[in-house]
Amino acid sequence: MDDVKGKEYQQSSLWRLFHDQLVALGIDSAQAGWMVKWAEGFAMSMKGPLASRSGTDVLRYIEQLAGRPRIRKWQLKQAVQALQHLYQNQLKKDWARKWQWDKAEAHALACLDKVNRATLPIIQGKPTGSPIDSKRESPVGHPQTEEFFDRSNDYVLKKESAGLLDTLRTEIRRRHYSLRTEQSYESWTLRFLAYCRHFSADKPREPEVKSFLDYLVDIRQVSASTQAQALNALVFFFKNTLGDPLGEIGAFTRSRRPKKLPVVLSVAEVEKLLGEMKGTTGLMAGLLYGSGLRLTECIRLRVKDIDFDYRQLTVWGKGNKHRPTVLPDAYEEQLRHHLERVKELHMEDLTRGHGEVHIEPALARKFPAAARQWPWQYVFPSTGLSVDPRTGRVRRHHIDESSLQKAVRAAARKAGLTKQVGCHTLRHSFATHLLENGADIRTVQELLGHANVATTMIYTHVMNRPGVKVQSPADRILKKKKSS
Repeated sequence: MDDVKGKEYQQSSLWRLFHDQLVALGIDSAQAGWMVKWAEGFAMSMKGPLASRSGTDVLRYIEQLAGRPRIRKWQLKQAVQALQHLYQNQLKKDWARKWQWDKAEAHALACLDKVNRATLPIIQGKPTGSPIDSKRESPVGHPQTEEFFDRSNDYVLKKESAGLLDTLRTEIRRRHYSLRTEQSYESWTLRFLAYCRHFSADKPREPEVKSFLDYLVDIRQVSASTQAQALNALVFFFKNTLGDPLGEIGAFTRSRRPKKLPVVLSVAEVEKLLGEMKGTTGLMAGLLYGSGLRLTECIRLRVKDIDFDYRQLTVWGKGNKHRPTVLPDAYEEQLRHHLERVKELHMEDLTRGHGEVHIEPALARKFPAAARQWPWQYVFPSTGLSVDPRTGRVRRHHIDESSLQKAVRAAARKAGLTKQVGCHTLRHSFATHLLENGADIRTVQELLGHANVATTMIYTHVMNRPGVKVQSPADRILKKKKSS
């Protein structure tokens, strides 16, 4: 049993080192994470030690990938690049340095084309199953391709647009935007530049922006929030990177924003869900429901934000705004024990010369020692150290949000819940249950951190009793039949 645990630890350490090495090579953290997943998939698909694999095994794996349903070209390219980095830079195998990786990538794409030709049925001369609705004709001038969303080509554009992207990052960091916003704006900028290259637009302006926004809806069929994100990124790019703000874009095709009510669990369903969750993720899920936290607010909690005496949490939410919310008594003891273990981990980090977390640059300049002090540590730290992609410093970041997301989904399946349950469902349930128990809507607004009470009002539409008890007319008929 100890041997199995030892192997698992070694494997996890290998993938953490591989991820950090990819980031050090200039690959963004999100893309590095996907490359690690491809490498892990290769390791699990092959028997025997990872270091003993050869180019033949790589070819066999990418051929298997090409046969998977819905696999995309950019994913195949990314998988090949991941294995190339793994064997050339991480494992330093001689055969990998001499092997023709470009031909391996071409072979993978050829296999994918062969599979697509064999599986796509033809209706009136047009392949079905494409992202474009067969009943809709694409606008004149729009390319029938998704190459602009091929992330494996990013490195080419990054080299060609290195100066622009450096300016973009500088302007984003001057405004203290989050790393996620920086990555999103950079990604949309690259896609837009690739789109303009298709039309040989050397100096893109309003017409190209309008055409790109139309393309996102008419061809890509993105959601309203995705289109809005792209527009925000391009407005920022023109105004702050190029120094030439966009003028009037004109009317463009807008994605329809669906009107849907939030999914809310009953009290009994919440009990079943939380009953299936243990350990750190169980504590985090309890705070999502007990305190009404967003996922990112939970994973970014710091020790100083917890006030056991006043039974409250100080939450740093959207726009760097903070608010107080309740600390549930049900999780006080578990939270105290959890912090004891986290403090032991922090002390071990300090003895090894680490123990630093990310804090705002202005605060770091004013209080250089704050990043290593206990109050500033994350309540839910990552299990391993990582390299900050912006500064290159080795730090202990907070836990990855996907670990809690996966745990909540797994618990929902075990509990037999048929609703679409996610982390935000617990926040929706927190608000709805407070209102059902007679809490004032303004109080709930403050606890949730909503800027407008209209946002909070949506929960009144999903309550079982929105103001007065409403009885279905079918119930009255059934009651009348039973009485007669």
